[in-house]
Amino acid sequence: MAKKIITALLLTGSLMVAACNTVEGAGRDVQSAGKAVEDAAD
Repeated sequence: MAKKIITALLLTGSLMVAACNTVEGAGRDVQSAGKAVEDAAD
């Protein structure tokens, strides 16, 4: 029983870390796109 709980917690933690990295990468992409638009407007 405890082994299943530990496995579930590790899996959930791994997914959360992966999701944070994905969101961070998307944020960088949006930021660079915004900078490109800003530079083009000048």
